[in-house]
Amino acid sequence: MLRWLTSNRLGTYLFTRLHGEEVGRDEFGNVYYRRKGAPGEWRRERRWVVYGGDGEIEASMVPPGWNAWLHHNREESPAQEPLKVRSWEQEHRPNPSGTLEAYTPPGLEPRGGRRARATGDYEAWRPGGG
Repeated sequence: MLRWLTSNRLGTYLFTRLHGEEVGRDEFGNVYYRRKGAPGEWRRERRWVVYGGDGEIEASMVPPGWNAWLHHNREESPAQEPLKVRSWEQEHRPNPSGTLEAYTPPGLEPRGGRRARATGDYEAWRPGGG
């Protein structure tokens, strides 16, 4: 329980224990909930995620199908009705910013601080259009 509380706040823990009904889990260890016995319109029910893993909480850790469910774009969760996988889709990856997998352009200091010379095809903007 202490490990869970490092990323998730006590209020979320208590609310989830008292009012949450688990809907499903994803491949990243995130657990999705809805309010227990919420009557009425599915577009108004309260839905939330408890992030899995030990890293920093980042919204891009939620796959597209679960993101659509959380934002009430889908009535059924991906656990109940999985999304159709298209041939052109790539596997979901959380945002790599701030990690070793993040993109670093050629002129960045860790990559030597040198980049290709400008080709002269850039024209600076001047106020007044002149």
